[in-house]
Amino acid sequence: MANLGGTFDATQVEPNAPFEVIPPGDYEVQITASSMESNKAGTGSYLKLELEIVDGPQAGRKLFDRLNLDNPNAQAVEIAQRTLSAICHAVGVLSVADSEELHLRPMIAKIKVVPRNDRPGEHSNEIGGYKPIGGSAVVPAQQTKTAPKPAASTGSAPWKRNAA
Repeated sequence: MANLGGTFDATQVEPNAPFEVIPPGDYEVQITASSMESNKAGTGSYLKLELEIVDGPQAGRKLFDRLNLDNPNAQAVEIAQRTLSAICHAVGVLSVADSEELHLRPMIAKIKVVPRNDRPGEHSNEIGGYKPIGGSAVVPAQQTKTAPKPAASTGSAPWKRNAA
């Protein structure tokens, strides 16, 4: 038994309503927290991402994603790396050393509704992919080295020309 340190009056507090699944679709989101966590088997680790919907009727709702960046299953690692690459391209940060560099940068997440394995008949949300806002991928500007074009010759040196 746990003493509450006083009497709690439930009539004075609005009860939490259970969250319904977020309808499938594209939502503007941003990463609000991230951490590296050990997997259950202790054989690797994953990047845990907490995302928040920032616009529309679902604004404020939280979503989570896990990227198996260190795992004995090579396919799981490849999927995680591709997902991280999609996030990086979506937010315009193409080289990342710390996941915090991806925080609070808006992007679009494709939200899906999937059946829950642990609770038959119930559903949950899953993130099906990431893309930049506006739909076009961020492409780093390529610096091309071009020689400057020579000025058109007027037949005389610039210091000998008359001002017009």
